[in-house]
Amino acid sequence: MTSIDPTRLLEQLQSLSSQAARSPSALGLGNQAVAPTGAASFASILGSAISQVNTQQVSASDLATAFDNGTPGVDLTQVMIESQKAALSFKAMSEVRNKLVSAYQDIMNMPL
Repeated sequence: MTSIDPTRLLEQLQSLSSQAARSPSALGLGNQAVAPTGAASFASILGSAISQVNTQQVSASDLATAFDNGTPGVDLTQVMIESQKAALSFKAMSEVRNKLVSAYQDIMNMPL
């Protein structure tokens, strides 16, 4: 079983952090998040994010199935990391949904 080098992991996290600070495209958001008005609708951005979360969950599930079947080259650490990534992205998407529902309810409860 491979061990995780904390120093290398810290360097990777710092590298990703600096990339994220430089440009939104480093986060996988592409040009949608910083597009000029009218270029990308909110619905298309939200749909794309949901699609990415679904893809990540399917990928984690496939990896877990491959590990369960004993496929060579599939490591338990990979399975756990992908599973946690999928869970975290789903939780983030759920929180966004909750905020959207809350904002909608606040707007609907405003007096005219």
